Amino acid sequence: MSEKKILIIQEELLKKIDENRGELSRTEFIDLLLDNQLQEKNDEAVPSQQYVSKEEFQEFAQGMKDLLRRFLDFFISYGMELGEEPKDRTFNELVQKLQTLSASGGKPKTNVK
Repeated sequence: MSEKKILIIQEELLKKIDENRGELSRTEFIDLLLDNQLQEKNDEAVPSQQYVSKEEFQEFAQGMKDLLRRFLDFFISYGMELGEEPKDRTFNELVQKLQTLSASGGKPKTNVK
């Protein structure tokens, strides 16, 4: 059993404790408040990242462009290896997209003001 001590507090504070503690004893309520306060301070010491940074987003976008470019390159190369000569508009659109992605030079476009 833990050793008990006496804590002297103002009457107004005791009233606030009694009004807000519900079913908890005064000791349990104060213990809960202290634990929560200490937990919040520990959480502030290690900030959680809820959003991605601009650099992380640009890196992701560039990775997706590279993946799309490689996919289109594979798709077009595979079609040509089969000896098929595509004559439809879709093939020309894919080639233009591939050229556009290749022309970007691996640099993400940003509109920062």
